[in-house]
Amino acid sequence: MKLLVRWSATLGIAGTAFIGSGIVTNFTALALPEDQVLKKLDPVPVFTIADEQGAPLVASGEDQAKVAGVFISQDDANQFVNQLKTQNPELASKVKVVPVSLGEVYKLSESAESQENALNFAYVPEQEAVNSAKTIGEANNQPYQGGVPLFVAKGGEGKGYLTIEKDAQQVIPFFFDKQQLEDMVAKFKEQKPDVAASVDIEVVPLEGVIETLETSEDKMLEKIVLVPSTESIQFLQNSSTQNGGITAPEATPEVAPEKTPE
Repeated sequence: MKLLVRWSATLGIAGTAFIGSGIVTNFTALALPEDQVLKKLDPVPVFTIADEQGAPLVASGEDQAKVAGVFISQDDANQFVNQLKTQNPELASKVKVVPVSLGEVYKLSESAESQENALNFAYVPEQEAVNSAKTIGEANNQPYQGGVPLFVAKGGEGKGYLTIEKDAQQVIPFFFDKQQLEDMVAKFKEQKPDVAASVDIEVVPLEGVIETLETSEDKMLEKIVLVPSTESIQFLQNSSTQNGGITAPEATPEVAPEKTPE
């Protein structure tokens, strides 16, 4: 978190509609195999600043640790390069914004853990998402503690997670973009007005979700799907080098409540 704050200060940055179709009860908290973790992270594009050889731009962190910024927003990454053109034109002429999957950053981070003087990665959240996270946190008496905000909805008598249908299965969407989640919630409320008043939006940090995927022992974790922001989806759609792409979950109007395994 301190590395993230340091990067935020360095950068001058303060730190599709889907139909809700069901509710899944809370996780009880087997870790997912690495390939399954990567499957969840790979569809999410993030953005780094790198030179022509692909080496990331590195800042100095605590105890002279090497830190590379990972931007959730391409616009923020572009703004940083523009800022750099004013502060250090020579350096700015040698770097550019490079898209990379969140899964690739995860793999690099994991492989670096055992290395001496390893490169660290600091996620730089999008400012609007941070502002939304702070507002929600204050309303829920759970102040935003930093990290990359993800937005998820709960509802029903047991405050289960709202789900959508993807590939004929119920999944739990965690959104980088709060507006996308609000669109989903609005449609869910139209379909299920009897539980509309019980629906709440909560914030969880991306870093915490990744750690949970690595360590928790709950089969329900397999249902988590990370939904890239509208900006990121547009980037993927417009990128000629993108392979595969984001497939929007297919919606169903039916409720599919599920129990958490004991």
